[in-house]
Amino acid sequence: MLLRRVARPLFASWFVSEGLDVVRHPAAHAAEARGALTTLLDRLPAQVSRGPAGEVVGYELSDRQLTTVVQVHGAALAAAGVLLSANKAPRIAAFALAVLTAPLILVNLPRKRGTESKLERRARRERLVRSLAFTAGAVLAAADYEGRPGISWRVHRARQERSEAH
Repeated sequence: MLLRRVARPLFASWFVSEGLDVVRHPAAHAAEARGALTTLLDRLPAQVSRGPAGEVVGYELSDRQLTTVVQVHGAALAAAGVLLSANKAPRIAAFALAVLTAPLILVNLPRKRGTESKLERRARRERLVRSLAFTAGAVLAAADYEGRPGISWRVHRARQERSEAH
């Protein structure tokens, strides 16, 4: 359908753009990821995130490691976006985009009051809403059967036909 041929590349363009930006300029994204990890660890119960001496257990990444993780995430986001826009395995690509966008939601969760200015809170909220919207869109794109029946329907139908033939 013509609508899918136009809508998929337009929808995927944000993912490609965001992914390439992360790969090319990872420092700011790594800093955001570091802040999100810190916030997430602070929200976990002390028994889960802290050892007997109060140290963080198993969650410390060096800046270089975190930058590499952020860049790999960005590259995967861009690659899945390109696949969706090129209509190559669109349901798998859209599902991958939904999964890859979930960490962006975590990164943009609100932080404690007083740690950010009003403008920073507003920008964080806008990024959170954008991430939620694009994740929901990716889930919808992943569920799009393009008017064709899904695998479960085909299996059920084949079993039904086989049982009727015997």
